[in-house]
Amino acid sequence: MDLVDLFGGHFMSPVPDPYPVYAGLRRDQPVMLIELPMGPGYLIVRYQDVYTILSDADRFSSRANAKGIGLLMGRTILEMDGAAHRRHRNIIAPAFLPKAMTGDLPVIVGAMAHQLLDVIAADGAADLVAQFTKTLPLRVIAHIIGVPIADFDEFEKWASAIIGFTDDPAAGFAAAEALVGFLRPIMERRRAEPCADLMSTLVHAEVDGERLTDEEVFSFLRLLLPAGAETTYRLIGNTLFALLTHPEQLEEVRADRALLDRAIEESLRWEAPVQYAAREANQPVVLSGSEIPPGAQLLVALGSANRDERRYDDPRRFDLHRNAGDHLAFGFGPHFCAGAHLARLEARIAIGAVLARLPNLHLDPSPPCGVVGLAFRSPDRVPVRFGA
Repeated sequence: MDLVDLFGGHFMSPVPDPYPVYAGLRRDQPVMLIELPMGPGYLIVRYQDVYTILSDADRFSSRANAKGIGLLMGRTILEMDGAAHRRHRNIIAPAFLPKAMTGDLPVIVGAMAHQLLDVIAADGAADLVAQFTKTLPLRVIAHIIGVPIADFDEFEKWASAIIGFTDDPAAGFAAAEALVGFLRPIMERRRAEPCADLMSTLVHAEVDGERLTDEEVFSFLRLLLPAGAETTYRLIGNTLFALLTHPEQLEEVRADRALLDRAIEESLRWEAPVQYAAREANQPVVLSGSEIPPGAQLLVALGSANRDERRYDDPRRFDLHRNAGDHLAFGFGPHFCAGAHLARLEARIAIGAVLARLPNLHLDPSPPCGVVGLAFRSPDRVPVRFGA
């Protein structure tokens, strides 16, 4: 059976609700042999099994990503293990550590958010996805990397095509090629005249005494730009949608902004923006009573793990008072998402700005909207009305 056969369509299809299927699998078939894009493999859906796989890099390798997204992005930290992973991740880590989230960055992110809200604040109505959430994270990651983008719509299309390349490989490879063509002259300028940005860090970085090659730099950028834009906009959209569809909790956050962090963490558990991670078994293992041979491909369902009734009471319910800090939306272990701190910062600032600038904010119910997707989940539109 193919994974998408469980739901119909493709990995990027707007699947409205995969969770009932996951609930059935958690109950009856928590380790399921299916056909994956990289060949036969196992779908893993229970929290404890997913946690075990992500936290044990000795038994479960990340090289599985070379057979998936690595075909398009090139060799990135997503597919590296051990010392190679640490050395390459350490190049970019300083730009995403908590210390980097202080200083000028919150001010810059806030200014970007308010600049976008300036355009819509007087209208009384907006689609917060099209007019706000889709472009803000792209502007932020472009600033951090040092990429001057004039056409954000075109850049967003490249990012979407790269992230969704399994459904349309030709469009994905064309977008990756266009991105490299755009970045190459910028990279050459940074090589000659370094600036205080991540692009300059990459072109002058060394691993084992050797500078990164052009292809290694492009691999980093093909990962960082789309991932930094696509996943964070989904987090912001999911959290806004959650609060707008739970107005009593929205009012709690309005009254006590300290609850916003809890709302973001519960949103990450409730609707993980990225639904899957890939691994490969290094040795024979047993998960939920099923024997898995060495070399087996594993697709761990982060969204299913975060809805596991063995871990969370009433997991379908969004509850900002829940202790959701152990969710797996950012993964776990050595490959815990490098951009997690940045994503949380952007979500906190963006949602705070929306609540400050758009009084009496409420969801426009016609036509209805919702969180959709299989590999990635978020609302494709959040139509709202508010006081001008």
